Formats: sequence, structure tokens, C-alpha cells
Amino acid sequence: MSGRRINGVESATVFASALRPAGRYVMSGERAIFLREFLRHPLRTAAIMPSPPPVARNMAAAVPAHGDPVVVELGPGTGPFTLEIQRRLAGRGRHLAVELNERFAAQLRRRFPDVEVADGDAVQLRRILDERGLAHADVIVSGLPHGLFSHALQRRFVETFRSCLAPDGRLTAYAYLHAVWSPPARHFHRLVHTGFQEVMTGQVHWSYFPPAYVYTASHPMRPHAGETTAVEALRTGHGRANP
Repeated sequence: MSGRRINGVESATVFASALRPAGRYVMSGERAIFLREFLRHPLRTAAIMPSPPPVARNMAAAVPAHGDPVVVELGPGTGPFTLEIQRRLAGRGRHLAVELNERFAAQLRRRFPDVEVADGDAVQLRRILDERGLAHADVIVSGLPHGLFSHALQRRFVETFRSCLAPDGRLTAYAYLHAVWSPPARHFHRLVHTGFQEVMTGQVHWSYFPPAYVYTASHPMRPHAGETTAVEALRTGHGRANP
């Protein structure tokens, strides 16, 4: 299964492998929005239900407790991670959310007026930051299922993370436990471990279906000389990912 292609690459928000639970903590209206958008664009909506609070809190834990960090959120959906990030920031720093789905983006703007929402594909993050005069992000919180993407799109994302994060920056994301041994997930695992100096895996959320865990990668490796062209393509938005 493949997602819609933008500028020659698969869309950053393509699909998830299984349904997420509709727990009591989720408002019925929010569930309805997710389900409606999944039915409208099943290859663009990354999930059917919002992530539960425990996962959201773990995802936001990478946000520094002090200072004025630049936090970038990819694929925020209706905002379960957004809410926790805002709580962590408590008015500090800058929070940029990149969302491809226009309806989700509009809802985020209404719900979180202090969050800067960018309509666009997350794989174009380097260009999005440049357009806003941001040299780097201190934290990237990704709600996208990277372990399900094609190898080419995975490479594109890791290049994006390395070019967009500060030298001591952090990437936090989640993965489905049942898919950890699948070839795409193993490939992304290798890319992250070779692209960052440190990768830490958190606890498994067994109450989440399917079970998932959060991982944090820090201190991105700087691009090598041979990768300069790829990084420049990320800045201009003209790079292509081969299938």
C-alpha cells in the first residue's frame, strides 16, 4: 500500500497498520473526526483514533523543562500530543505543528491558538523551517508511523531530522510492538541508530492496541560530504525519493 505522492515522494502521512482504541478519555466528537477523515482519505490519515494520554505524555517528555526551545510536531492530527507539548512548554519557546490534513489543521488552529500550524507535508520540514527563519528545531515530536513507510521515504525522513535538529536536538516517535521485526521497521531502526549518537527506548504501552512504545533519538550525526546534495534538496523541496 502506498500513499499519495507529493513532489515525487510519498506523502508523510500515509497510513497506520491497525486501529487505535476509543478509550473513555477521548471525546466522541474527536473520535468522529478521526473516523470521518480516515474514511475520506485512508491513505493520508495516520490513525483512526487519537493516541491515549500515557503515550502523549511520553512523547512530550523530550521537551525541555526550561529555556525557550523550538518544538516541531509532525502529524499532530486533532492534537493529543499538541496538548501535552503545550503543557510542557507553559508559554515558553515556539511550537510549530506540521499537518497535511486541512481539516485537522483548521481544528488545531481553533483549539490551540498559541501553536503555529503549517499546512504541508512533514517530509518538507527543512523548507518549512527556512520559510519561517528557523535554523533548527530543538525537539521533533513525530506522530507518523515511520516504520511502515517505504525505505526511500524513511531515508528521506532521517535526512530531514538530521538537517533540521540542533546538534543536541532530540527526536521522539512511537512504534508498534507487533511490527518491530518487519523489514520496513528494522530498516528504519538501522537508519535511526546510524543517524543519531544515542537512541533510548521507553516502556511498552500494553493498554494501547496494538501495543506501542516511544523511543527518543538524540544528538544527530552531521551529514557527510557525500550527503550534501541530498540535504540541499531538502532545503529546496526538489528532492526525490526513489521507490
